[in-house]
Amino acid sequence: MIIFAKKKAPTKKKTVKKPLEKVSSKEKATPKKAESVSLIPEINIGLVGHVDHGKTSLTEALSGKWTDTHSEEIKRGITIRLGYAEFTVYKCPKCKGSECYGTTNKCIKCFSKCKPVRTLSLVDAPGHETLMATVLSGAALMDGALLLISANEDCPQPQTREHLTALDIIGIKNIIVVQNKIDLVSKEEALKNYEQIKKFLKGTVAENAPIVPIAAQQRINIDALIETIEEVMATPKRDLTKSPLMYIARSFDINKPGTLIEMLKGGVIGGSLVEGKLKVGQEVEIRPGVMIRGKFKPVKTKITGLQQAMTNLKEVQPGGLLGVSTSLDPYLAKSDSLSGNLLGSPDKLPPVMSDVTFETHLLDHVVGSREKINVDPIKTGDVLMLTVGTSRSVGAVISADKKKSDVKLKLPICANKGSRIAISRQVANRWHLIGWGEIK
Repeated sequence: MIIFAKKKAPTKKKTVKKPLEKVSSKEKATPKKAESVSLIPEINIGLVGHVDHGKTSLTEALSGKWTDTHSEEIKRGITIRLGYAEFTVYKCPKCKGSECYGTTNKCIKCFSKCKPVRTLSLVDAPGHETLMATVLSGAALMDGALLLISANEDCPQPQTREHLTALDIIGIKNIIVVQNKIDLVSKEEALKNYEQIKKFLKGTVAENAPIVPIAAQQRINIDALIETIEEVMATPKRDLTKSPLMYIARSFDINKPGTLIEMLKGGVIGGSLVEGKLKVGQEVEIRPGVMIRGKFKPVKTKITGLQQAMTNLKEVQPGGLLGVSTSLDPYLAKSDSLSGNLLGSPDKLPPVMSDVTFETHLLDHVVGSREKINVDPIKTGDVLMLTVGTSRSVGAVISADKKKSDVKLKLPICANKGSRIAISRQVANRWHLIGWGEIK
């Protein structure tokens, strides 16, 4: 049953959150307040779906942040890189049902003071077909996903199908389907689109996923979506005893041109910690590392700062997106040059592979193409793009049969045996998902 909100909630203003813990080299960290614990993100939720179905608009409706900040994104009006934002869920003690949920510390219905429930990180993935590799990389950072489907277009669109298949391959089963743009269609058209969505989801990993109708730009039913997130997407249990493992999605040189040598700051890394804990002052290793004289070599560095949700911390654990300041030469981190690497304790990261053998599982049809194209078997000489975690590499098949393939990679990857990889092939000069594999 679909429930449509009749009232349009007023546009919310982004609240300034009180930092959980401020840390500097001159002062000790202040104790955490019980009510402020939830202001540190504890789960990553991805936003996926066809291009222009409202992923970035929904990110803004929840967090107050417009994540398309790259010059080409602004110019072309589409998401190109992964976008990141956070928002805190607040609950009103007086209101009932979905109306008690919001993203401000004061209830927009009765103006009562709300209590923070938890903070969530959002990963805004691009919808355009040529950027599927970025989606697959982003999926490695997600604990759950919102699959956006526009109510004013037939379902499924090519990238809607491709993104859902990608979530299945990566192993994300915690999915909420968001039927967006209901303000642009009649009730009858919305119901027709709803039936198309149900038919599309049948037999997929999201067959029993809840479907929430919203209008992101008008802020309609956002409270119902937040309530569904709280009901469906519990914070995963984390094993803090394991050796730390962080997927690197971004890396930066934050120094401005002309900065004096003595004022230079080390490279900054962004991504998600999936196991263990990291501390300021800890020595870490980055693999596969950087290319030196034609070969990739791991790099060791020291953590000089940790940041989550604009808050400086001394120690972090899995959950949310993370910024890591290091003593690394900033040149090595500039322009996302370390994206796709893994960060962890020295000599405890997975092995680096330049040649990979994997068990092959091909799909029946090429995903993401408007035409129905059968997937041909992998054969010797084929060029494939493999994605594992946030790492992706193009490679040539040196041998293959129906069950397994051997691929020589152009760029090495860092992965354990048994890791799942996404397999893409060029179809009509564009990379399309054709299956998945398991490293042997």
